[in-house]
Amino acid sequence: MYVIMGGTGHIGSATATELLKRGEAVAIVTRHAAGAADWRARGAEVIEADIEDVPSLRFALQRGKRALLLNPPADTTKDTDTVERHTVANILAALDGSELEKVVAVSTGGAQPGIRIGDLNVLWELEEGLRRQKIPSAINRGAYYMNNWDGFLDVVRRDGVLPTMFPADLEIPMVAPRDLGRAAAERLLSSVEDAGIRHIEGPERYSPADVAEAFSHALGRPVELSIVPREKWKDTFLQLGFSDAAATSYTRMTEVSVDSGFDLGDAPWQGSTSLTTYIHELVARSAPRQP
Repeated sequence: MYVIMGGTGHIGSATATELLKRGEAVAIVTRHAAGAADWRARGAEVIEADIEDVPSLRFALQRGKRALLLNPPADTTKDTDTVERHTVANILAALDGSELEKVVAVSTGGAQPGIRIGDLNVLWELEEGLRRQKIPSAINRGAYYMNNWDGFLDVVRRDGVLPTMFPADLEIPMVAPRDLGRAAAERLLSSVEDAGIRHIEGPERYSPADVAEAFSHALGRPVELSIVPREKWKDTFLQLGFSDAAATSYTRMTEVSVDSGFDLGDAPWQGSTSLTTYIHELVARSAPRQP
């Protein structure tokens, strides 16, 4: 059986869906089993566990032979780095005694040691922790998630403006959740020798200008970019309700990512979902209902 942490989220759900399509046995780990009835209907087992409760998480992992590891994002009104480093430590602790034969971990492009650089340093610590333990670990460093643009749909639809902190012409490696799920499923199914870091991207790289154009085509109206200047990045996060600590981490993570060009390394695994396809599907899913 394949145990999927974060099975109710974008990547975990896509991974579980891919495995079920291939006829594999899947168990979804969730804090609230009652909210996962749809997974039972699709043939998956549902295991209730809390990432704050290491024994319950270890029990969930013991139910399978391989597992997808996802560190959940922290509430941005809190100190996200501190919270997420704590949950990374819990995941690593739960692996001790799990007797898994292989794990696949979701990480991020540009993961690196550092202080207050958000997922870049938190997920690097996850990678390092996995490297130090005995279970073979496949690390998928994903590109910038296309679903990060989902939250802008309402303002784009209402105002015809797409706000961004990225330069308009910066080419960014992006990837759709379904492709991240497919890549994770493939590595869960591959041999234990398929370990180590692999970079995951979509079929090509896109700029914020390309994102605005994709929204324009999908909505059938002009969409302009509104570039937030660097000196206003932290204030923008604060205005969105982030804690000061979270705003600092997200600002520094954005600075490092932009300054490094989002470089993911050579020869990435490339998915097939284009940005245009993803945005059109997003708009279609959220289209206002007709009376």
